[in-house]
Amino acid sequence: MRRIPAACIVAFSLALPATAVRGQRFEPLDMSGLSWFKGNTHTHTTESDGDSPPEYVARWYRNHGYNFLVLSDHNVLTDPLQLAALVDLNFILIPGEEVTSAFSGRPVHVNGLNLARLVEPRTDSTLVGTIQQNVNAVREAEGVPHINHPNFGWAFSADELKKIENDKLLEIYNGHPTVHNAGGGGTPGMEEVWDILLSGGKRIYGIAVDDAHDFQGEFAPDRANPGRGWVAVKAPRLVSIEIMVALESGRFYASTGVELDEVTVTPTTLEVRVKPRGSFRYTITFIGDNGQVLSRVPGPRATFDLTRHERTLTYVRARVDDSGGYHAWVQPAFITR
Repeated sequence: MRRIPAACIVAFSLALPATAVRGQRFEPLDMSGLSWFKGNTHTHTTESDGDSPPEYVARWYRNHGYNFLVLSDHNVLTDPLQLAALVDLNFILIPGEEVTSAFSGRPVHVNGLNLARLVEPRTDSTLVGTIQQNVNAVREAEGVPHINHPNFGWAFSADELKKIENDKLLEIYNGHPTVHNAGGGGTPGMEEVWDILLSGGKRIYGIAVDDAHDFQGEFAPDRANPGRGWVAVKAPRLVSIEIMVALESGRFYASTGVELDEVTVTPTTLEVRVKPRGSFRYTITFIGDNGQVLSRVPGPRATFDLTRHERTLTYVRARVDDSGGYHAWVQPAFITR
């Protein structure tokens, strides 16, 4: 089994000293003996509103170094067996669907990953209820839900998201040009929404996706092209169920192009190392409760020391920004006392 290229690899390691100062410590996340796989969980074909057939789309991702792909057409489930010729030891297709519903004109889109069957979209008497019903529908079909682009159509906010149950994945970056990742006009961006949810006690992980529709013609900022957002997960095998377990356990990072060499979590420290690329420069920011910046370090390597911070924290996460405008997001390291 081939691993993804070293440039896309994050290596996590775990040490186990006694306890952190003042009783705070990061929760352990053991990822020893696992391999890394790169993938995208949100893209479209001519089965819904994409411009290319499923075979073309799957081939694009396989040819560009991805290990797994979810074809997530609107209310359509593409059987991976139809594309079996593209599957090998280094690339798999995971059955999926963008379950597409609405409430009072607001779009409600929930991706279903590794589904056992087609999911029919649901509605309810409230916006929260409609989101929840579609999350439930994905779970009932033995799939893993992730809630898509809440700022698309300014559909719903952190107020609704914090009430949803049995969901662990949220798009904090979507490559489509009309989803308003950064927010605006008084509406927070998705990274801020993520911090609101985490600070309120919701355990949720941030993913980056393409939401690609446009594979033909020009690749341009105003077109929904592939290759803009992806995740790398750590799993024992390149098998659909193992990828799902890794995602829902937070054993992954999300990126728009920044490549990471290593992230190390011990009970008292969180260290991030970047894979340098050309003349690009990097800034690593550690972020805690309520989105507060705990430290910001220039360079391709930085460590957050939990024992040096007197305030009570419930999580610490990291964002890496490079001088070309690309980002990588390290999942939150949750803190126990």
